Amino acid sequence: MADMITRPQTISLLTKIASFKLSWFCKGEQSDQHKHDIVSFERGNITTAERSSKQISLKWESCPQTVLLLTKPNSVSVQILCAEMIRWLRQQKKLHIYVEPRVRVELLTESSYFNFVETWNDDEEVLMLHTKVDLVVTLGGDGTVLWAASMFKGPVPPIVPFSLGSLGFMTPFYSEHYKECLESILKGPISITLRHRLLCHVIREAAKNEYETEEPMLVLNEVTIDRGISSFLTNLECYCDDSFVTCVQGDGLILSTTSGSTAYSLAAGGSMVHPQVPGILFTPICPHSLSFRPLIFPEHVTLRVQVPFNSRSPAWASFDGKDRKQLEPGDALVCSMAPWPVPTACLVDSTNDFLRSIHEGLHWNLRKTQSFDGPRET
Repeated sequence: MADMITRPQTISLLTKIASFKLSWFCKGEQSDQHKHDIVSFERGNITTAERSSKQISLKWESCPQTVLLLTKPNSVSVQILCAEMIRWLRQQKKLHIYVEPRVRVELLTESSYFNFVETWNDDEEVLMLHTKVDLVVTLGGDGTVLWAASMFKGPVPPIVPFSLGSLGFMTPFYSEHYKECLESILKGPISITLRHRLLCHVIREAAKNEYETEEPMLVLNEVTIDRGISSFLTNLECYCDDSFVTCVQGDGLILSTTSGSTAYSLAAGGSMVHPQVPGILFTPICPHSLSFRPLIFPEHVTLRVQVPFNSRSPAWASFDGKDRKQLEPGDALVCSMAPWPVPTACLVDSTNDFLRSIHEGLHWNLRKTQSFDGPRET
């Protein structure tokens, strides 16, 4: 009984507890790729220091001087708009203009006036574009944005995507108002969405170690591992860091960014995710299982997909729908979040643009409103 009386007095003497901070900690080392201070602990309360999904604003410290204009091919209306936009950017804004070699040929065929437009001659010059270009303007759909992102193997300049395609989740700007839009963007500040990319490596079975890989691939939407033309189920062993995840038996697997959540992953039953939510979607394609539900992994993990030695057939990997590679038994595909996101300009802000795109593009949750007349609770 005496103990029961004195115990609260002992507890009351503990007036102070230790404080601490939590930081990103990956594979035993602090990672500079992410924010260090995540949460702090003071007087018994855990609070977040920063949120990566916070709306991001871009403010020019110096005026943009050079614009790269990328267009959807084989479209007369896009060619006409491209020529008109280049004239306006040159005459009204005095900007330097870069275009693809194909586009420069088309422009010069139309008029020798466009002789000032610059281009590149080889892949090495493409690799240096990020040092010359301040802003990228795309005229097309999401495919044109994917093409623009694929040209930059490292840092990516801000992209202003104009909608001239059939369906656009990443193209919020209307071409009819391009002058007003570009005026606002060149003046700044502008809201941007940082769209995460995946960095993918293929490791062949004959490799001596995990660092002996083929040329890395960057994807903005998704990497797909499927059975190709084989009639057999694909068989894929999946790991997250050092932990076994599952064995995929079905048509294949999609590893998607959150920007790609409204693309192939959505068609395969994956969830739609706000593009600024940092994560990797793990979506099976027609799995031969009633309990295989899609997953979303955090951004800091490394995913490894391997074709086991006892697989009946090889698998095929494609990166944003192109550059297909065959994966033989023993080969592996390793994916992690790339350190270079793709900054796309927002019409309003990232959340407004995302919701508008799924409402207009997918008619998300479109339904007749229930009638107000009828039986009611009493």
